[in-house]
Amino acid sequence: MTITTRNRDFQEARRAKKDEFYTSLSDIELELKHYTSHFEGKVVYCNCDDPRASNFFHFFVTNFEQLGLKKLIATCYRSQDAGQFGPGDADQSVYLEYTGDRNGNRVPDAEEIGIQPLAGDGDFRSAESIELLEQADIVVTNPPFSLFREYVAQLVEHKKQFLIIGNMNALTYKEIFPLFQDDQMWYGPSIRSGDREFRVPDDYPLTAAGTRIDAGGNKYVRVKGVRWFTNMDYPGRHEELALDRTYSPREYPKYVNYDAIDVSKTMHIPVDYDGPMGVPITFLDKYNPDQFDILGSSKTLGRPMSEVAKKGTYMQGGPRFYLPNGDGTFRRMYDRIVIRNKQVAGPC
Repeated sequence: MTITTRNRDFQEARRAKKDEFYTSLSDIELELKHYTSHFEGKVVYCNCDDPRASNFFHFFVTNFEQLGLKKLIATCYRSQDAGQFGPGDADQSVYLEYTGDRNGNRVPDAEEIGIQPLAGDGDFRSAESIELLEQADIVVTNPPFSLFREYVAQLVEHKKQFLIIGNMNALTYKEIFPLFQDDQMWYGPSIRSGDREFRVPDDYPLTAAGTRIDAGGNKYVRVKGVRWFTNMDYPGRHEELALDRTYSPREYPKYVNYDAIDVSKTMHIPVDYDGPMGVPITFLDKYNPDQFDILGSSKTLGRPMSEVAKKGTYMQGGPRFYLPNGDGTFRRMYDRIVIRNKQVAGPC
């Protein structure tokens, strides 16, 4: 199956609100190991998680004492039995609280998990869910991709730490990119390829390649372009990017509609240039806030080409940077993030 076909299936699922994807326990473990120091004495809230299907809930319950948590809260829809992890048909929405092992057997028993009914449907936007959110220090979950903007806005409004999964294209949203630029959000370290398998509900249609059903009848889909998004710091984020190239005008041409040089690959960032540089979006995997500033993106910074070139000399389209071809025409570049090296002093 082509990437285009797979992405189309995913977009159709989003439009149908079929974006209930259950994250694998192994993916959760690989990411959470980078943040263990953040959780001691904290209240964790999983507010998009049926505990019978959510590996987030399962992870935090089984690692409660090891992480030193104060409390775990989960809100979910159609779930009344915290002791079973599987699909169900209960109509009552509930929330669950776990405050640790009380009987000394080091096992999260059902009677130790407080189950309380909700008056509403458990939607993260409901007044009940927001009241629980106010109790939390850290939110960890896989929210509906189709509501990612709204979900992040709520976390920011309530000043919560978070670790969530989303589509990497969310970076380009006008509501999300400023958070990256202002150092209020960044990528987590464990998913770089963005290609991950998720379990889905029993009624999810499996209409494309890259899907499967296991021996137990569980359905899975493979989704491209997913990343962890967080505002919790981790050591790897401050590793300095090694630079070994020097600036020359010939190797680093300037855009015609914005005063910055083009850097085609992150590894080609010149060590001695102190001005704005347009770099690929993949730069964010290497972004060290101690080493670089993010100034903006090609979606917002470039002048309209109609102001700098004749019609017919450039390909029209959305906001992009352009480079001269040398024959009076201009080529449109892929999206760029504009950065500056904070460690270079003085003019180039």
